[in-house]
Amino acid sequence: MDRTDTPDTWDERATLLTFHDYARATVVEKCKGLSDEDARRAPLATSPLMTISGLVNHLRWNEHYWFEVMFLGGEDRGPWTDEDPDAEFTVALGRPLAEVVAEYEAQCQKVRGLIEGVSLDERSKGVDSREGHLTLRWVIGHMTEETSRHNGHLDILRELIDGATGA
Repeated sequence: MDRTDTPDTWDERATLLTFHDYARATVVEKCKGLSDEDARRAPLATSPLMTISGLVNHLRWNEHYWFEVMFLGGEDRGPWTDEDPDAEFTVALGRPLAEVVAEYEAQCQKVRGLIEGVSLDERSKGVDSREGHLTLRWVIGHMTEETSRHNGHLDILRELIDGATGA
């Protein structure tokens, strides 16, 4: 993923997608140089699910859920269940970080293809929790916010794990 917050053109769509891709690429950047063992560490005693691997996997499945399920009305293939609603945080822990990151990048690429050429005003085929219909514009904005918020978590975890800051 390219990591720039400057769009090629200055229309609304290019701006929204560029900010979203910038946040996505920052997730990947936060993982560089981190060992698998460190990516599985949960340095916050009060948040045992808060690991770098878990957060990246959570973001991967949120890309799936909000674009494929909520917006396009597709089947929910997420790992969560009624018994384990946070499974996307834990299923990544036994896998190499590079694999988790590659799956995240592949999901982001898939989403790019699914929404290419779709109007920002297009209404979702899925229904949100308020029984209203969402637009693609809203979903992109929501996922940019979600990804950026978790980038803050990744910042904190990375600094606690190995002192790395920035990116």
